[in-house]
Amino acid sequence: MPVKMVAIFGASTVLWILFAASQAFKIEISPEHRTIAQIGDSMSLTCSTTGCESPSFSWRTQIDSPLSGKVRTEGAKSVLTMDPVGFGNEHSYLCTATCDSGKLERGIQVDIYSLPKDPEIEFSGPLEVGKPVVVKCLARDVYPVDRLELELFKGDRLMKNQEFLEEMAKKSLETKSLEVTFTPVIEDTGKRLACRAKLHIDQIDSKPEEKQTVKELQVYTSPTNTEISVHPSTRLHEGGAVTMTCSSEGLPAPEIFWHKKSDNGVLQLLSGNATLTLIAMRMEDSGIYVCEGVNLIGKDSTEVELIVEEKPFTVDISPRSPVTAQVGDSVVLTCAAVGCDSPSISWRTETESPLNGDVRSEGAKSTLTFNSVSFENEHSYLCAVTCLRRTLEKKVQVGIYSFSEDPKIEMSGLLVHGRPVTVNCTVPNVYPFDHLEIELLKGETILMNKHFLEEMGTKSLETKGLEMTFIPTTEDTGKMLVCLAKLHSGEMESEPKQRQSTQTLYVNVAPSEATIWVSPSSVLEEGSPVNLTCSSDGFPAPQILWSRQLDNGELQPLSETTTLTFMSTKLEDSGVYVCEGINQAGISRKSVDLIIEGLSERHTAYSLPIEESKRDNWVSCTPREMCPKRG
Repeated sequence: MPVKMVAIFGASTVLWILFAASQAFKIEISPEHRTIAQIGDSMSLTCSTTGCESPSFSWRTQIDSPLSGKVRTEGAKSVLTMDPVGFGNEHSYLCTATCDSGKLERGIQVDIYSLPKDPEIEFSGPLEVGKPVVVKCLARDVYPVDRLELELFKGDRLMKNQEFLEEMAKKSLETKSLEVTFTPVIEDTGKRLACRAKLHIDQIDSKPEEKQTVKELQVYTSPTNTEISVHPSTRLHEGGAVTMTCSSEGLPAPEIFWHKKSDNGVLQLLSGNATLTLIAMRMEDSGIYVCEGVNLIGKDSTEVELIVEEKPFTVDISPRSPVTAQVGDSVVLTCAAVGCDSPSISWRTETESPLNGDVRSEGAKSTLTFNSVSFENEHSYLCAVTCLRRTLEKKVQVGIYSFSEDPKIEMSGLLVHGRPVTVNCTVPNVYPFDHLEIELLKGETILMNKHFLEEMGTKSLETKGLEMTFIPTTEDTGKMLVCLAKLHSGEMESEPKQRQSTQTLYVNVAPSEATIWVSPSSVLEEGSPVNLTCSSDGFPAPQILWSRQLDNGELQPLSETTTLTFMSTKLEDSGVYVCEGINQAGISRKSVDLIIEGLSERHTAYSLPIEESKRDNWVSCTPREMCPKRG
């Protein structure tokens, strides 16, 4: 009986295992249901089974087209690889798995697309202001084109978009484009032109495949306003030099080319630089010179005629007139004959005054030296050069000045808030003082300005100044007081000579009315402690000084602290105590009457003010004391 039962149990176990195994045979495919791949990429489909140790696999398309891929099977998995993906792979694929007598199939749809490159932007020509241009946005090797959308943006503005829904006809890679014509303006420079290609593959993914190309716009203008400047002149002498500079406006900046026009009108290229310099010129260098501005849009030209003449005999004086020198300086005037080998050179003043200088001549050059210039050297000097029978003169003006020291700032007293103060700004040893100007500034504000035009009488060194009174405030602290002296040289120099002095303002504030606190009271029993505390505001912070007023009215100094303390008062401590707030701007004073009573005395307290100026400080007094009257 037990043996039979074991056999029955073993047979039922085998049946159950076979039943469970047949129930577990399953097939899966990855990706599931549907996938998409770009033409040229590699893609794999994986078919796998469970519940079968040695399944067999087969792959086919639903329309029995070639697989266009390689199958690799290993164990319970089979992989179909398409590399590269092409049009032949756009099918529904079926994977069949067989296990013993069982057979399972699973299908997957493979869609393909192509958008391999960023779109391209093409222009019909360079972007020129005011000239229409065609811009083309191209997408190459696209599939399927019926799902393509092209967009063209300038900045954030959509210029045009286009879809190609109706154009799907065959399986092939197509190039599609859209075109826009617009007229560039100069404000377009720097803007971004964006060509965006979108491939909408809605069935697979709601987000389209997208590629974009961006170009920054550069708008050009044809060369214009081409101009030539010539230094020193268009009429020159042999041996001289000339510099000609050409400029031309345009975008991109035009290149500059210089040509010389021949007698038959042919242009001979001379230079590709904006500046053309000709040295040691000869008479044959005379002619018409042409400047041409050229960029990729166009060209613009202008011309100038140079005339080179025979070199004459000339006189040159250095330094060039006018010459300015400070009293005591050394000055050397040099006169040279140019174009004459053996000249005769002489010096004189325009007023026939003495030269008061040393003359030295050598060859074609002569110098007049003043070792220490003074007022007697302030003249116009003439250099006369005689060559053969011709005499030429050249004049140089020598001007004298004195401006050797910085101005000085002086105050009439301490700067105190609300108290007038007088400021003196003086400039010593000035000449010529009719050219002198003095400004007094507080911060950026001009307080006073003075010229001395009418005061020049004699040639002498003078000290000049200005004076003004102003009322300082605390807001002036930290500001700079500036005394600025300018010596205007008239025609001698374009800018005046300047000297200045500065002083930082620190405005003091006199102590405010002192305040006294008495703790616990100004009327006390003998032996009681008391604190007298005093405060006063000011700048700088006032020093506090406590004193006791003597019978003769004089003050006896007691303490330099804010609080005067009596640890145990005595009858003789009664009296008037004076607090003083002191700084360099002033003194504030206040007093308090301290009353010390004997222990046997009866107190009758009366609340009375100490004095009219102290109505906020109340004290107690007894009938035997003479209480101060209320004002």
